[in-house]
Amino acid sequence: MTETSPKTRDDLFRFLDGLGIGHSTKDHAPVFTVAESVSLRDEIPGGHTKNLFVKDKKDNFFLLTVEENATVDLKTVHTLIGAASKVSFGKPEKLMEYLGVIPGSVTAFGAINDIGKNVTFILDAELMAHDIVNCHPLSNDATTSIASADLLRFMEATGHAPLVLKVTA
Repeated sequence: MTETSPKTRDDLFRFLDGLGIGHSTKDHAPVFTVAESVSLRDEIPGGHTKNLFVKDKKDNFFLLTVEENATVDLKTVHTLIGAASKVSFGKPEKLMEYLGVIPGSVTAFGAINDIGKNVTFILDAELMAHDIVNCHPLSNDATTSIASADLLRFMEATGHAPLVLKVTA
């Protein structure tokens, strides 16, 4: 059994192009936190994301993609997302194995690497109210803008049925 390498940003863009999904990407210095990325706001319109990669005690994994300034109550969010228990953060090894990204580069676009369907994707309803959603294109040195409806189309094309839920406080 050979382990496939995670898809790259170029693979992602080819996939989006193949679906006829419009996207634009702005390169920038790597950003690891929401605070570091605030300087990009004036240049990139739309909803900006933060991502929480979490798991429950039965090793069910979830990616919560929410608006960058939103608050998620990790003590109660399991009741909203269908987790078997309270959630904790997933380990970086699982992040790479399932989504093909390292901490700091977590993105909803990681669905393209989740060929085993190991992760349930949760898109916060308030984030999805934006016309445009901004996500890292599998690395944190760029930001890709995509229509929120097209983000759903992308997810479905990867074989995922994302849940659009209000998970923020």
